[in-house]
Amino acid sequence: MEPNIGIKKDYLSQISHELARILADEFLLYAKTRNAHWNVEGPDFHSKHVFFEQQYEELDEIMDGVAERIRSLGHYAPATLKEYLALTHLTEKSRSANDGAGFIGELLSDHESLIIHLRENINRFANDWHDQGTSDYITGLMEQHEKMAWMLRAHLR
Repeated sequence: MEPNIGIKKDYLSQISHELARILADEFLLYAKTRNAHWNVEGPDFHSKHVFFEQQYEELDEIMDGVAERIRSLGHYAPATLKEYLALTHLTEKSRSANDGAGFIGELLSDHESLIIHLRENINRFANDWHDQGTSDYITGLMEQHEKMAWMLRAHLR
């Protein structure tokens, strides 16, 4: 049964597709943060290992929320690596060194890219697709990523 929530069927599809792209970004950022957690080395290993764990746990909650938002709009959330790689605007990078500062710089860049992408779409959800709920939701996501980016940035000072 399709949701009858005051948003046109066409718009629900477009909103869900854009949310799927956000979910793909979140998943790739989660995987990269897990990689940092597993593979960081150096004299600050323990503190960075714990820090990256806190970050990927928060990203796990974010991914679940985005997927559930897609489902609440009557669509299926993408859930395969192939789909995520086709939808994301982030890139996988291979690192030559597994130092904390390198991982942090890379993750910070991805968070900032995602923040910009979310910010650019806030009004699109509200004005183009008449979905203030999703607009508000991604505003909250943007704020979470801003805080996570701040935490990463603070390690580079």
